[in-house]
Amino acid sequence: MRALASVALALVASTVLGACGPVAYDYSKEPDPRKQEFVLGVNDTVRINVWKNPELSGDARVRPDGTITMPLIGDIKAAGRSPSSLKAEITKRLQSYVKDEGAIVSIAVTDVNSYRFTVSGQVEKPGIQTAKYFVTAAEAIAMAGGLNRYANPHRLVLIRNDIHGFRRIPLDYDRISSGEHPEENLVLMAGDTLFAQ
Repeated sequence: MRALASVALALVASTVLGACGPVAYDYSKEPDPRKQEFVLGVNDTVRINVWKNPELSGDARVRPDGTITMPLIGDIKAAGRSPSSLKAEITKRLQSYVKDEGAIVSIAVTDVNSYRFTVSGQVEKPGIQTAKYFVTAAEAIAMAGGLNRYANPHRLVLIRNDIHGFRRIPLDYDRISSGEHPEENLVLMAGDTLFAQ
């Protein structure tokens, strides 16, 4: 009976200790938005230039419905698209109106306002954060004032819902801040939630 109790106790202890150790997760499969073309979102501003057609050129802000409006062609879906994808559609739609040398279109992102993410849980200043540049998990924690005294630095969770589906990604702040595991210091994507337990 005593031997059985010892085995049970050892199993519980190994389970608890295993839960405190590093979690096996393939961080290399997570996308890095710095390595791909920027994706437009609501409230971003673009400058559209149509060569030799100043009346068709100008600034456009992505509205809450995800569209922008251009002279002649009307509304165009912009949110969730890259500037090159938007450029290709504008060029195609302008072909009916600009005949001489064809429509030569260029698009520049002039103001980024759609990059928003949430830092919540055991941080000093939880809430929605915005930035004009891509932010890592460590930078996001710093923007939220750092972990508070109740936080467990080994139990951060990045909640992400993108084209790959919804998932909970375990992060360990101590492993990130030591610099020994840079792969865990993921770059946050718009819409991510970083939760400190």
